Amino acid sequence: MADWVAGRVKARKEWTENLFSLVVDAQVDGFQAGQFTKLALITEDKKVSRAYSYVNAPGQDCEFYLVIIPEGKLTPHLAGLQVGDEVLVQRQAAGFLTLDEVPPGRDLWMIATGTGIGPFVSILTEGSCWQRFERILLVHGVRFAYELCYREQIAAVTRDRPGFEYLPFVSRERLQGAGQGRITHAIKDGSLEARVGASFSAEHSRVMLCGNPQMVHDTITELKAKGLTKHLRRKPGQILMENYW
Repeated sequence: MADWVAGRVKARKEWTENLFSLVVDAQVDGFQAGQFTKLALITEDKKVSRAYSYVNAPGQDCEFYLVIIPEGKLTPHLAGLQVGDEVLVQRQAAGFLTLDEVPPGRDLWMIATGTGIGPFVSILTEGSCWQRFERILLVHGVRFAYELCYREQIAAVTRDRPGFEYLPFVSRERLQGAGQGRITHAIKDGSLEARVGASFSAEHSRVMLCGNPQMVHDTITELKAKGLTKHLRRKPGQILMENYW
């Protein structure tokens, strides 16, 4: 049985009409950057829960980055929470999108769509990644520029890190400095590699994927064409992934 604790909303941030973050004060167990837990509310006399990644580094207040699913059974209710309101948090974290699962390499690619950026913000903030990789490349794909959330925090925790590059992609409008279209197309045609001067290779590249299942599937397909394989504990590879719904 899952062990739940009562948390209280400490702060909230409205990014867009459909994107928001909750900071929750809750006595959870320790976790690794990149892991997720579950949030729950009692609605219509039953508990509804869903999994959400920690955006914060371990030891900080719990923070979650959420998108409202209009027909969803939980996010519309979470969106209505105000400072001081109670929300249930699963005490134990789970998930394998963590640095200790990543085999040694030179370049770490973090590729996300939408709210899938969350676990990578946690990993960058926690900071042990800087000792493990020469280059870290964060790729974030969204539909519109205003959905490129957490840019200020990413800039703050990566300042003075010469091996870091932030690579936004916007699919439905043009934004100066951002890639146009889908990340998977830029991997397939080689333009992503050309942009940063780094090639995907089984020897040097380690890739963490987090986002919608179609992006994850298509990206794995393109990376396999470049010689990379999914990582399994019994058979080490280069690609680790988490579907984000």
